[in-house]
Amino acid sequence: MSHDAIGIFDSGIGGTSIWKEIHQLLPQENTIYLADSANAPYGERSKEEIIELSIKNTEKLLELGSKIIVVACNTATTNAIKILRNRYPISFIGIEPAIKPAALQTKTKTIGILATKGTLSSELFSETSEIYAKNIEVVEVIGSGLVELIEQGELNSTLIRNKLLDFIQPMIAKNIDHLVLGCSHYPYLIPLLQQLLDDKVTIIDSGQAVARQTHKILEQSKLLNSSASEGNCLFYTNASLAVLKNILQANNPNYSRITVQQLDF
Repeated sequence: MSHDAIGIFDSGIGGTSIWKEIHQLLPQENTIYLADSANAPYGERSKEEIIELSIKNTEKLLELGSKIIVVACNTATTNAIKILRNRYPISFIGIEPAIKPAALQTKTKTIGILATKGTLSSELFSETSEIYAKNIEVVEVIGSGLVELIEQGELNSTLIRNKLLDFIQPMIAKNIDHLVLGCSHYPYLIPLLQQLLDDKVTIIDSGQAVARQTHKILEQSKLLNSSASEGNCLFYTNASLAVLKNILQANNPNYSRITVQQLDF
């Protein structure tokens, strides 16, 4: 089983930011990525729909030969991962807003969280905030429309720039010093956010932490791939091939080693 793949799914292309961190840390591992762009964004869907889509993606990844599954979607993690862990006999690694490091590091005692409605309204997010953000102010903003624009390949358009300005202005007014990105699509907006934010604001995403946790679980389970060669990287989308190819090509120097295909799931 050690040569089986790390399965990864997201409500579209955003989780490729998580895949990149995993691949950089564990280049010898085979990976299979499902971009469920046909059903994006998950953040506007009901909890029942999110669970149903997460089960569908899990079933497909198991069918394709995954030894472990990374839920590279904040909304799916916060709404469905407990159910997935109870239902399937393999390990699941989730991604949720990095409230803990922001809360521990803040000097102004105010942090901002940009996330989807589905994440911010979830029980898991509420529990995490209660534990780590008791004594600080948390400015929560729903990034309505951002996922759709990123899925369309608009990473630096006037429209997305204006939307981001509207979203971060209430945070700036409250004097945040950390901005937590609570959606795996949002790391692709970091260059734009850095232009719009004061350089005293630290932007935090969860990619590297997820990669480290993936390594830890594989090691504990004795499932690390010991191959000396680079693993196969397979990407599947049920929507536009062009958008997925473009974002992978723009962010991966070894793009020629990546296989991108369309798949109904």
